[in-house]
Amino acid sequence: MGLIAALIDLYSLVVLAAVVMSWMRMDPRHPLATIVYSLTEPVLAPIRRALPLIGGLDFSPMVLLIALRALGRLL
Repeated sequence: MGLIAALIDLYSLVVLAAVVMSWMRMDPRHPLATIVYSLTEPVLAPIRRALPLIGGLDFSPMVLLIALRALGRLL
């Protein structure tokens, strides 16, 4: 279970990187941005569709991070 917890923590860092890169308005063609977005968008897109924008803010990364933390605690 230590490996799964480590993978959840690593993926949480990738999600945080995606959030920071969105604030910095990083070029989506940058190799790092391409990797981070390809890892996060398949999970964040369904959350975005289900969750309305609140005040123009996207809370899908926060929902994903909370879900990852809850999953990590269950394991």
